[in-house]
Amino acid sequence: MDVAMLRTRLAMLGMAAALFAGLLAMPKMANAQVVVIANGSPITELDIEQRSKLIASSTHKTPSRKDVINELIDDRIKIAKAKVYGLEVTDSEVNDAFVNMAKRQGISEQQFSQLLDRLGVTAKAVKARIRAEMTWQQLVRGRYSASLQVGESDVALAMRSSGEESKDAVGYVYTLYPIMVIVPAGSNEAAIEAKRREAENLRSRFLSCNDGLTLARAVRDVAVREPITRNSVDLTPQLRDLLNSMEVGRLTTPDVTPQGLQMFALCGKKETTGDSPAKRAMREQLFTKRFEAESKKFLEEIRKQAMIEYK
Repeated sequence: MDVAMLRTRLAMLGMAAALFAGLLAMPKMANAQVVVIANGSPITELDIEQRSKLIASSTHKTPSRKDVINELIDDRIKIAKAKVYGLEVTDSEVNDAFVNMAKRQGISEQQFSQLLDRLGVTAKAVKARIRAEMTWQQLVRGRYSASLQVGESDVALAMRSSGEESKDAVGYVYTLYPIMVIVPAGSNEAAIEAKRREAENLRSRFLSCNDGLTLARAVRDVAVREPITRNSVDLTPQLRDLLNSMEVGRLTTPDVTPQGLQMFALCGKKETTGDSPAKRAMREQLFTKRFEAESKKFLEEIRKQAMIEYK
């Protein structure tokens, strides 16, 4: 083979290699392609793809490309506006919120990330959404704090108008003694069941707090903690209904915890008109309505001021 032919073949091989490398890089380059720039912040095809999957996974509906882009633009200009006021959510705050999202689903942060991976969504995409929401919440609350305040007269008027004035109008303050039937770590099912029978036996004999607490303290492997007070508005509806239906001086049913079987002795129940579940729900409803109104108005305002460039 002469030198000229060799050079030709080497050149052809070089072109093929370059073409192959280019083909491999195409998806990555496409994902990095900038579609919109909002207040100097780029939005790429990858951002759109990730947000689409995130919305679809939470709503079970496929969003339109236009809606996804608009949502991403809103996130960018919200964060940009917050920076004007010197407001910036830290990475630590975002990570804490991400962990709390996992906890609300009863899973660890790692398990949550793995679940997102299976949905084709990165933790980074979720955290970007969290950052925008947290930033906007703080910005709107700070800017419109006066108009967002809900007074007692506002709550009373709203409850009268909705016909809920008497519904759950009275709240309660409960005095509870936590009582733990201790179950050693690593106990088998038979041992746990035996401890459950002991707990039920204690419940049947617990007829008043004066005698019952003394009785519980005398039982082996039973710990009586210091009393706690809880307002009915701070309890879950299930626990609130349970305590409302109980007589003072009795024990709740045992619940399994890492330490053992947990029960609560209801030793006090006082009415309070300061707050109630119905009032708390109405107050939150009024606040949400006001927040959404101010948020919508503010977003429309900064949208008009934003510099949005479509590529």
